[in-house]
Amino acid sequence: MELFSARPGDEGLAGRERALAMAAVMTSTTMAVFDGVIVNVALPPIAHALAVPAQSAVWVANGYLLSAAMTLAIFAALARRLGFRALFAFGLGLFTLASLGCVLSSSLTMLTGWRIVQGVGGAATLSIAPAILRSVFPNRLLGRILGLHALLIAASTAIAPVLGGTLLSLLSWQWLFAINIPLGIIALTLTLQAIPDNRAPGRESFDTAGAVLSALMLGGLIMAANVFSRPGQAETQLWTAAGYGSVAIAAGLTFIWHQRRTSQPLMPLELFASPRFSLAALTSLASFVSQGVTFIALPFLFQSVYGYSVFASALLFTPWPLGIMLAAPHAGRLADRYPAAIISTVGLALFTLGLTLLALLPEQAHAWDIGVRSLICGIGFGCFQSPNNREMLANASRAHSGYASGVLAIMRTFGQCLGGALVGVIMSISAPAGAQAADAVRLSLWIAVLATVLALLFSLSRIRNRPD
Repeated sequence: MELFSARPGDEGLAGRERALAMAAVMTSTTMAVFDGVIVNVALPPIAHALAVPAQSAVWVANGYLLSAAMTLAIFAALARRLGFRALFAFGLGLFTLASLGCVLSSSLTMLTGWRIVQGVGGAATLSIAPAILRSVFPNRLLGRILGLHALLIAASTAIAPVLGGTLLSLLSWQWLFAINIPLGIIALTLTLQAIPDNRAPGRESFDTAGAVLSALMLGGLIMAANVFSRPGQAETQLWTAAGYGSVAIAAGLTFIWHQRRTSQPLMPLELFASPRFSLAALTSLASFVSQGVTFIALPFLFQSVYGYSVFASALLFTPWPLGIMLAAPHAGRLADRYPAAIISTVGLALFTLGLTLLALLPEQAHAWDIGVRSLICGIGFGCFQSPNNREMLANASRAHSGYASGVLAIMRTFGQCLGGALVGVIMSISAPAGAQAADAVRLSLWIAVLATVLALLFSLSRIRNRPD
């Protein structure tokens, strides 16, 4: 198989070690994706089983997201100090242990606590997974392996709701966390065998002040976004979100000031000196804002406007990840032969077309019509994602690949959170104004189109500035 072939001058690992390291990263990614999607499906049964209100059970999901977001940048910085193998093994071990804690939880407080710990473990693995793939595979195969990584995420996203629904119909909610335990043990064993130990020589000082500021900045943004996922008066929500946002902005500005003056920064700002890296990061952020808006708005469209059942609504989502599965591997392979920026821009154009078609859906739409438009979105996003990830990693030095991987994870996390927050704002404003649900959903979809157009403009600008 080409992925495990060797050529003179190849960077990374040999064939067998390359395969084992890839298996460790892919298993960890599957665990993280399954855990996020399945837990969202399981919130109503968890609330019922623990006898708590539905809005309180939301923190089973939000606690994980908050702790992961607050520690992504910290773990990206620790990768150089501790090495990929030690940090990845720590993350996997903590995630697996926390999964066992979730299984044994008997109260919402206990379950939420273990989910917060699980988020820390997930951040340790997610922040450096793409960087590990870059260190393991030669540059000539980077696009291809990132395409397979995107394919795995899409397939896991498509399968997780079906698997979660099946498990919940047969077993208790604890089994949703129990499946992580054998997978975690397998991934941890592979990690210790194959992932390279690339820690920096000597002992580097750690930027504690930068870590605190980054956690406040990222945590404040997540809390501001999550305000709109809870019931409450629109005015109160806006003031609360403004408070969290102010903390995030103040911490962010102080963080940038501090990073420019410290000798060992948490996130080297010279990483963003490359226009191609910065534009790829901005493109990723805007595209995930669009995806975040769409993934929140479409269930309201399917269920509240069109009247589909929850199960039928889940099936209507299937064409989107199916499109990613069809496109991502081929896009990654092409990105190894042709400029990645051009391929990802073509994908964004197709993604914009698909979102526009979704925003123009008629008042009554057939399932096949919705499916075709969603499929176009998935194919476009699949063409965009892996080449854009390749562009980000390839325009950072190997010494900074851990930081670049962390930036990639942060762009994805916050893009989706900000997208969800935008839908919350639109819903909060529309409800008191007496607007119909259909109007709020369609406005949200047009906001998603605008975010994708912005991503397309960022992507086009890097083509214009591409060196000959």
